[in-house]
Amino acid sequence: MKQGFVKVAAVTPKIVVADTKENTALICAEIKKAEKEGAKIIVLPELCITGYTCSDLFLQEKMLREARQSLLEIAAFTFALDCIVFVGLPLEYNGKLYNVAAAVSNGKVLGFVPKTYLPNYNEFYEARHFTRGMEEMVQVSLGEEVVPMGKKLLFTCQTMPELKIGVELCEDLWTPEPPSIRHALNGANVIVNLSASDETTGKDIYREELVGGQSARLLCGYIYASAGDGESTQDVVYSAHNIIAENGRILKKAKRFANETVYSEIDVLRLNAERRRMTTFETRMDGYTEIPFALKIEETELTRYIDPMPFVPGSKTDRERRCDEILSIQAMGLKKRLEHTHCKSAVIGISGGLDSTLALLVTVRAFDLLGMDHKNIKAVTMPGFGTTDRTYDNAVSLIKCLNADFMEVSIRDAVNIHFRDIGQDPKVHDVTYENGQARERTQILMDIANKTGGMVIGTGDLSELALGWATYNGDHMSMYAVNASVPKTLVRHLVRYYADTCGDEALEAVLLDVLDTPVSPELLPPEDGKISQKTEDLVGPYELHDFYLYHMLRLGYAPAKIYRLAKVAFVGTYDDETILKWLKTFYRRFFAQQFKRSCLPDGPKVGSVAVSPRGDLRMPSDASARIWMEELEALNTERR
Repeated sequence: MKQGFVKVAAVTPKIVVADTKENTALICAEIKKAEKEGAKIIVLPELCITGYTCSDLFLQEKMLREARQSLLEIAAFTFALDCIVFVGLPLEYNGKLYNVAAAVSNGKVLGFVPKTYLPNYNEFYEARHFTRGMEEMVQVSLGEEVVPMGKKLLFTCQTMPELKIGVELCEDLWTPEPPSIRHALNGANVIVNLSASDETTGKDIYREELVGGQSARLLCGYIYASAGDGESTQDVVYSAHNIIAENGRILKKAKRFANETVYSEIDVLRLNAERRRMTTFETRMDGYTEIPFALKIEETELTRYIDPMPFVPGSKTDRERRCDEILSIQAMGLKKRLEHTHCKSAVIGISGGLDSTLALLVTVRAFDLLGMDHKNIKAVTMPGFGTTDRTYDNAVSLIKCLNADFMEVSIRDAVNIHFRDIGQDPKVHDVTYENGQARERTQILMDIANKTGGMVIGTGDLSELALGWATYNGDHMSMYAVNASVPKTLVRHLVRYYADTCGDEALEAVLLDVLDTPVSPELLPPEDGKISQKTEDLVGPYELHDFYLYHMLRLGYAPAKIYRLAKVAFVGTYDDETILKWLKTFYRRFFAQQFKRSCLPDGPKVGSVAVSPRGDLRMPSDASARIWMEELEALNTERR
């Protein structure tokens, strides 16, 4: 329950048709098991107290009376349990029979939600027995209590007010206007569905698409519990296809035909953050009644997968598709800019590193789209005090493989003259020593662009912009920044994808060696001919920073939550101390370096996270990081 995580369960007991007493015992046993596993929201199938397949037995007064008694026993069973349970039963009210979901918690029945849409086609005959749920709330006598019943009920956790649960039943989801839409617009961020969906060939795929799609459309968690083994197989079979989804992602699904209980954790605060961000998610006030319940606030052990590479698709097929798509977005963006400005050339500084390599590959693709000669790509290598033979050779080979116009301009003499003019001792390898080289390179590129009627193509990536790892008015500046929204972890995969698909052995060999070269600005002299200045030794591993960036900007998470997730995602890779150390670095640099991002050149957005001041990130350059750093310091204290 801490930091917005709520453990949930979708449960299918092996019921006995029409045996309410046996089913009560089975349901209570499953509730106990799920609660022991830490589940706070437990969802069971539609009509599971009696069985969905009772057919005309639903019209028997004895059956209905026993179902009510069973519900009271199940409610009483939850008295000492820390959970809210949703269970299905037939319920008579005012001479009509309703297919309802009952919410029970802490020994009480909290409310009944009746099914809205009653299927009466193909193998379904629900309208034979049941009445469509009423619009206005009514009060139902149950034992000594009076319980609200209606379609407009939400169940709100008093101890975690951010959690609001809405209910729909089976067919409700399959209709053009599911009740969950109205629930969500009135505040529900978790939807539970008590279902009895029979199995036919291929139906499972569609069912998963429905559940996943609804959770994405409504920015909600969705818990789908369906009938399974135990129901009558007179004409159909039920598979217990239980599903837990969150914002379009299937967190867990059951093995069909196994009555498998599935568990996962829904991140309620993430869902609320997504809704805050999406201004078109317009809330309403349709006269819903909120029914309170309480759960203990305690640590929730995370079993859901936390992706250490949130920018990089896990499967090879998805990754290749994403890479091709991003390269196309980058190239199309540059193509339009070149067309609009009637540029005759594109000028790129090629260092032999990852970012400039990607920028050159994108430029080549843009030129191919325009039908322009690669010789109009002015690929400039500018060796300086830190350039190594490896990166220089890779730069030269890359330019030649792509048939770009190779240019070499050494910056050593110009920078030494500049150092003399400003009184900088070349033996002092400070920030002036480093940035003087970066700004000299940018001046060279800009002037070549003027001379050749072209524009300078920026090479810096999203991760560097987040950390401010760029020289202001040096590599920070260009005329079109094709990599500006591509994180470093994804840059690697884009270059590798190009290597794998280019069909040119020489080019592939160069690209693979670039991938194998440590990331470095090469502004300090090499040691024994090798790179002495490794970026990740100075600012931290980019895979950590990309993880932090995604969860901070995309999801709005607080530092403590990001730290918690990173510990899970990178277990066995980084220890807690290392994760916290670089998280502090990330926040400190992210806030301090906003002034660089406030005046970025244009560049195409390729993903869900970007830092353009004209697009995704409207942040003051003078914002204080104090409250974020204080939370991180508190974590440091806890670790001691």
